[in-house]
Amino acid sequence: MHSKNFDELVAIMARLRSDTGCPWDREQSHTSLRQYLLEEAYEVLEAIDQADDEELCKELGDVLLQVVFHAQIAAEDNRFDIGQVCVVIVDKLIHRHPHVFGNVEVDGADQVLSNWEELKRAERVQGDTAASSLDGIPAALPALLRAERIQHKASRQGFDWQDLSGPLEKVEEEFNELKEALSAEDTAAVEEEFGDLLFSLVNAGRFLKLCPEDAMRRSVDKFERRFRAVEDILRRQNRRVDQTAPEELDRLWEQVKD
Repeated sequence: MHSKNFDELVAIMARLRSDTGCPWDREQSHTSLRQYLLEEAYEVLEAIDQADDEELCKELGDVLLQVVFHAQIAAEDNRFDIGQVCVVIVDKLIHRHPHVFGNVEVDGADQVLSNWEELKRAERVQGDTAASSLDGIPAALPALLRAERIQHKASRQGFDWQDLSGPLEKVEEEFNELKEALSAEDTAAVEEEFGDLLFSLVNAGRFLKLCPEDAMRRSVDKFERRFRAVEDILRRQNRRVDQTAPEELDRLWEQVKD
């Protein structure tokens, strides 16, 4: 059943890209589709956050469509097709799970991750690529997530604080340096120190077992809810935020928080 559905999806995508297919689909390229893959991935995250299985099913389908779309474009140039995409990921999963498909024994998830990184490093060496413990982290990742991933990989090499007190002290240090840069009215230094402060906060969050992207998204959602609530209050009074005194806005903000 699953194979039939997948084959149908691949066939539909091929038809959409054909001479008798859809003009819009025929015009697309890997580059033009970049934004849609990113958007669909974020919509999957939103469905997960909302614990909405029906929406999650739909959004995962949209992500799968993007994978098939890219594979179809490549197949038309005889570079690779969706079958090869599947072969590559199947081979990778088997190779990187020797504790499941081989005779390797592991003691918990931490050792699985450690073995995974060692196997990835060995693959890079075999490919004649200069191996770094930080390889494999996409530069296009959202900055907070990329910071957490880089810190995590560095930590696995023993480059880390001993406990939470280290990153918390670093947060305080970077905050003081930001204030010094502000006092000196040094624009370049302000940006650098602000970035360092964010990086240090990510490090502290990592010790607290928090995902910085998730934490930031929830804080943004909370701010949005409260701001919209303030707007609603003012709208019922035939007023607008930009026409309200700061003191009144502060009072309303505290009101909607409560």
